[in-house]
Formats: sequence, structure tokens, C-alpha cells
Amino acid sequence: MKYRQYGIITFKSTHYAIKGDLVFKDKDIEYRTIPTPREITHSCGLAIRFDLKDLDLVKDIIQENQLDIEGIFKLIKNDEGYKAEKLN
Repeated sequence: MKYRQYGIITFKSTHYAIKGDLVFKDKDIEYRTIPTPREITHSCGLAIRFDLKDLDLVKDIIQENQLDIEGIFKLIKNDEGYKAEKLN
């Protein structure tokens, strides 16, 4: 069985997700703006996916830039599908 784990940041609105994308663009971190996985929420349509090894850096960026987020999640992908776990 193959597992993949990602960090996911969800936002309260698309406006905040776009602001988050602009903030992360200027940082030295690998990330992608993605459609919000339905296993997490149906609120905003955009989320930011990042490598979990960067979790502390991501939290610092969020705090320093006062990003209005809904939550940070760990998304686990395996052969059976996806599972989400809230980290904050």
C-alpha cells in the first residue's frame, strides 16, 4: 500500500486564498494552489498544498502575514482514497 501525505491550508473565502497564494509566492517554500479537497471542506474552492516537513515554516508565514485561514490539515492518500486530519 502506497501512502502520500500533504499539508493543506483552507481559507474562509477565495479572496483570502488568493492573498495566501501571493504571500507564499514570495517565500522559499514549495506549494501549490489546488481545489479544496472535498474530504476537508466545501466552503472555499481553493486551498494551498504544501509538504508537511515545512509545517512550522508555514505556520510562521501565516502568522507573520496575518492570513485569514480556516484551518491546516494533513491529507493522507492511500490505495483506498483520502483521509483528512485537522492539525490546528
